[in-house]
Amino acid sequence: MIRAAIVGATGYAGEELIKILLKHPEVKITYICAKIDKPQKFLDIFPWAKGKCDLLCDNIDLKAIENKADIVFLALPHKTSMDFAPPLLKAGKVVIDLSADYRFEDTDVYQKWYQAEHKDKENIKNAVYGLPEIYKERIKKSKFIANPGCYPTAAILSLAPLLKNRLCETDVIIVDTKSGYSGAGRKSPNDPFWQGIKDNFKAYKVDLHQHSPEINQELSKQAGKDIKIIFVPHLLPIERGILETIYVKMGAPVHQSTSLPTLGGQQLIDLYKKFYKDAPFVRIKKEGEFPQLKDVQHTNFCDIAVKVSEDKKFIIIIAAIDNLIKGAAGQAVQNMNIIYGLKETEGLL
Repeated sequence: MIRAAIVGATGYAGEELIKILLKHPEVKITYICAKIDKPQKFLDIFPWAKGKCDLLCDNIDLKAIENKADIVFLALPHKTSMDFAPPLLKAGKVVIDLSADYRFEDTDVYQKWYQAEHKDKENIKNAVYGLPEIYKERIKKSKFIANPGCYPTAAILSLAPLLKNRLCETDVIIVDTKSGYSGAGRKSPNDPFWQGIKDNFKAYKVDLHQHSPEINQELSKQAGKDIKIIFVPHLLPIERGILETIYVKMGAPVHQSTSLPTLGGQQLIDLYKKFYKDAPFVRIKKEGEFPQLKDVQHTNFCDIAVKVSEDKKFIIIIAAIDNLIKGAAGQAVQNMNIIYGLKETEGLL
């Protein structure tokens, strides 16, 4: 039985991790903690946990974590995980970090976008970007995972087949995305944030969101050249779910026998299905069908539809995920399953 600790158990992602791991047949949650005023029963914080989890939610105690856990999930705010990952890794623990602290290969990029100097540059090279559909073989051999962001998960999965096969132009890639409010983290009832989303729908951090460089980094690897997307996120007045609509210009096929004028939607759908044939959580929609949030909420699936515009000049990709599961906690558990040689879907279906 794998002994698991969740650090940051009172946040959205930490709570989801506990919900998933309580049902996982190969895992026992042995320690939970968070930055809280005083230790208290988890079921007193979250009444749904009554009869399911009677653990004490402690303040963060590294020695207790080292003694009680084999794997540690860091569901902490950005700029915080790098204080805790080094001693846990030194103690031989498997660490899955859900923050952005270890996602960037270039710490100067991290500093620019998160306004903080990285304190643990030594471990950057040891962290594997935890997108299983792309890096499964590396994840298998790793003990340290940088779990991807929610927006990047949907964007990278949507664009990787096109960029890898050189089927689109790369000069203009537009990622138009909408997210539920849980992506902003748990807020106080008195936070003015709530007034900003009630009966409202708005764009925010237009072409300035901190997930942009993460997406650029990973898409550049797929394309074999520098990629810079135009990224516009929007906030929906619902709790969970991300829907992304991506626009790219059609490119001349490479390594394909199909000529450009006859490259159609069904051919792209077939290509996507082949690309993700070993990816149990990616579902490619039939021609003319498109994802919606209710299809993926409370699941670890990423649903993708691909369509060629009527004038054959553009490819439109639409993807949907649950930002708290495939975009955070579920993907973290998926990575854990791969590391421990379990069935990839264990505890997630």
